[in-house]
Amino acid sequence: MPKVSSVIVPYATYLRVYEPLAAFPEPERSHWARYARRTDRPSYQDELRRALADLAPTPPVPVPVHESEDAFVLDVEGVVCVCPWRTRLRGWQALDDLSEELPQPVLDVVLPPFLRSQATQDYERWLADNPDARPWIRTATWQVPINWFVLVSDEEREYDKGASVDSPPVLRYRTPMVQARRRVARGLRALKEAMDEGPLIEGLVDVGRWLEEFHPRSLVELDYGGLVHAVPAGALEDDHSAADVAEGIAALRRGDGTAAGAAYGRLVERWRSVRDLRSAN
Repeated sequence: MPKVSSVIVPYATYLRVYEPLAAFPEPERSHWARYARRTDRPSYQDELRRALADLAPTPPVPVPVHESEDAFVLDVEGVVCVCPWRTRLRGWQALDDLSEELPQPVLDVVLPPFLRSQATQDYERWLADNPDARPWIRTATWQVPINWFVLVSDEEREYDKGASVDSPPVLRYRTPMVQARRRVARGLRALKEAMDEGPLIEGLVDVGRWLEEFHPRSLVELDYGGLVHAVPAGALEDDHSAADVAEGIAALRRGDGTAAGAAYGRLVERWRSVRDLRSAN
């Protein structure tokens, strides 16, 4: 059996916020400044492999004992911007989502009730001391939530088909925070005028509130991550889901329900194969 470190961990997508160093208080700012100068920074696959390694023991470790001191780093027009992993916080939050994704008998086998109860108690104690805590990364499996595409535009799309197993495909979007917030506001206006409250509006409201927690000079990144391994290369290259979402919202703003429905139909058809793979697993 291959070691965990040698396995490509698939099927998770990410919405990340990179904040400028100035947004962090001391001593955290100095920590990230030193960290950004490292040449051996880990990748998102390393982050997932560590999480899987914690689930391998018996009993598993659903949430890391200590918070990660790692981050993703970007240079944005000469400004160092950092996206802390915060894997412990995200692990606690992910436990809440598991109850909606897995049937109770399966959940009890994967993570016994006593482990979940202990993790919940730990989170409640930690949250009492850190009431304003929020993650810099949101994760989804087997999909890119439609509301994430509202934040970006097709012109910001970056695609690299990859050259080998060690250099897999990359599909991502990066946009300034001010643009992402503006698109959320415009999208919400169009959706609320065209339809009743529902999951799409609720999801966009939620992600909009999350974005408001960050520095206005931050960068927002939508990354297909490991999901590129579940989508055929040709389909991935032709994937312009952000353009379809933008076209659908623009059609709603014009009152053109037919065009909005056509854009939504293209989106559903594109993601049907990925949804079928998830069901097969």
